[in-house]
Amino acid sequence: MALREQLESDIKDSMRSRNQSRLETLRFLKSQIQLVEKNQLKELDEAGLLDVVAKQVKERRESLTMFEQGNRSDLAERESIALEILQEYLPEQLSQDELTNLIKKVIEEVGATTSSDKGKIMGRLMPQIKGKADGTQVNTIVTELLDLL
Repeated sequence: MALREQLESDIKDSMRSRNQSRLETLRFLKSQIQLVEKNQLKELDEAGLLDVVAKQVKERRESLTMFEQGNRSDLAERESIALEILQEYLPEQLSQDELTNLIKKVIEEVGATTSSDKGKIMGRLMPQIKGKADGTQVNTIVTELLDLL
C-alpha cells in the first residue's frame, strides 16, 4: 500500500479506535505533507512523502532531547509516542553493522583518506540511505572511521 493511502487508512482507524495521540500525530503529518505540496505546487511522490516523514522524525527527536534536558517529562513522553508512530512510516532502519559496512564501502569507492573528504563521502552515501538511517548517526560513524585512517 502506498504511503499516502496507508496514512489515510491509519487516520480513519485511529478515529474509530479513539486513539487520540495517534490521531493527532497522523493529522499533523498529513498537514505537513499538504503544506509542502502547497509550497511546491505539486503532489509529492513516495520519495517526497518519505522526506516529509523523515523531517518530522528528526524534529521530534530534537524536541525529545530538548524536553528531556529541560526536565519536562510530560512533554518528552508525548514526543516519544509521536516519534514511535512516525517511525512506522519510514523504511526499515539499517543496523549499526550494515551502516558501518556501507560507509566503509563508500570510503573505499571515493578514495577518502582524511576528514576533509567527508563531504564527498556524505554526498555519495546519503542518497543510498535516505530514510533508512539517522543523519546524525551516519555523520558520527563517518567521522570515527575517517579518524582511524
